[in-house]
Amino acid sequence: MSIISLIILGLLAGVIAKVLLPGRDPGGFIGTTLIGVAGAFIGGWISARWLDHPITKDFYDGATWAAAIGGSLVLLIVYRLLFGNSRD
Repeated sequence: MSIISLIILGLLAGVIAKVLLPGRDPGGFIGTTLIGVAGAFIGGWISARWLDHPITKDFYDGATWAAAIGGSLVLLIVYRLLFGNSRD
């Protein structure tokens, strides 16, 4: 998978993570989607390193999407824990 398609996947994963974890974040929508890009990279790395499922060349691989969305969710939760949540 090329770096451009991984960035696009990360942007979409960030949007999906934002939908799954609604609420106001300190970074807003743009910050959340950038967290999604970082989450896609981290989720892909974790998937390849410990789950023995390398990132495939296919953009529509379900495991790749799950790793990207999972990484985005984890980073979004960590971001909210570290920098606060403006729901209060």
